[in-house]
Amino acid sequence: MITIDATHDPALKSWVPGADGHPDFPIQNLPYGIFSLGADGEKRPAVAIGDKLLDLSAISGLLPVELRGPTLNALLALPAERRLALRRKLSELLSNENHRPALEPHLHDRSAVTMHLPAAIGDYTDFYVGIHHANNIGRQFRPDNPLLPNYKYVPIGYHGRASSIRPSGVPLVRPKGQRKPPEADAPVVGPSARLDYELELGVWIGRGNDLGEPIPIAEAADHIAGFCLLNDWSARDFQAWEYQPLGPFLAKNFQSTISPWVVTAEALAPFRIAQPARPEGDPKPLPYLWDEDDQAAGALGVELEVQLLTAKMREQGLPPHRLSKGPASNMYWTVAQIVAHHASNGCNLQPGDLLGTGTISAPTDDGFGSLMEISRGGTRPVTLPTGEERSFLQDGDEILLSATARAEGYVPIGFGECRAVVLPAR
Repeated sequence: MITIDATHDPALKSWVPGADGHPDFPIQNLPYGIFSLGADGEKRPAVAIGDKLLDLSAISGLLPVELRGPTLNALLALPAERRLALRRKLSELLSNENHRPALEPHLHDRSAVTMHLPAAIGDYTDFYVGIHHANNIGRQFRPDNPLLPNYKYVPIGYHGRASSIRPSGVPLVRPKGQRKPPEADAPVVGPSARLDYELELGVWIGRGNDLGEPIPIAEAADHIAGFCLLNDWSARDFQAWEYQPLGPFLAKNFQSTISPWVVTAEALAPFRIAQPARPEGDPKPLPYLWDEDDQAAGALGVELEVQLLTAKMREQGLPPHRLSKGPASNMYWTVAQIVAHHASNGCNLQPGDLLGTGTISAPTDDGFGSLMEISRGGTRPVTLPTGEERSFLQDGDEILLSATARAEGYVPIGFGECRAVVLPAR
């Protein structure tokens, strides 16, 4: 149930100082997360509002849904109408000054708390639906035939590693593994020399499906609870050596980083846009992947951005350098098509499962979603304001992903930061 209602009203204001006009978390957003007071404190559910968060377990008696515990899995599993009722109640509580005395003691500065993974992630699946990224990478290996024949018929995906997903701010230790330098006769083992980031959206599964029961495309949106940012780090040198015949393995499973806030499907209702038309001559999706309503409003009006901050830039007090910026609509398949395809063979999705869209790139250099694309496989390094060059990431580099949903007549909402610094291999 994706409805534009009073919670999206651009005239709506909050009594929480600094919430109105906040770049990420005005009252029109209301994303959920899990926090603790201190790294080892009790994990509790919260909603973000401006630079604050509201402890939901402390006000559970005021809500239509009881929210307690160290994960949001139970919240994600709720039927859409109950999630909507919760959103409407929180909107009323945070906009009506009469509720301030009861709620204000349970507000905390977001800068003073520790954020955790929002859910216990049972399974993680990464897709490959950014067609410009697929073309860019494919051209580096198959200049005359960048896309394999199945790409325009099947939402390509692979099963990733849920245990190594971490929230924003947790450093990334450079992975070690096998790679085969072009000039070598045999592979070597050591730290990745071609470490890269990947700009993706994460999709949080809400209500699941029973094993053996597919999810029809017309119902797929009902199984999507929310979204986050996802950096699916990649060791390109490991990947080139290992990916045939079974796909990525050690090149991808060492860590993935997500933004810690679940931006709900309900919050994104005003930012739904039409799925971009397929190029003339491309095949129409098979019937189980085709729904007219999904084509009319299955994409998101979200702008994505990647920034890089090196150790030298930090020392000199310089701001991060933008690497790319582009729309999230650069996806060949909609999120609903991803979900429908994932469950089409009877695979049972569960609340708290995470899907990655795959790297989202624009058609031009200023919107490429990875260094592999920007540097043309390392042959055209990026020059930074310090004079440093980057083909791939070096130790001390920090990648920052951000996103903003925009639509005329509505207040923009953001996703919060997705950032991590690269530490040396152990």
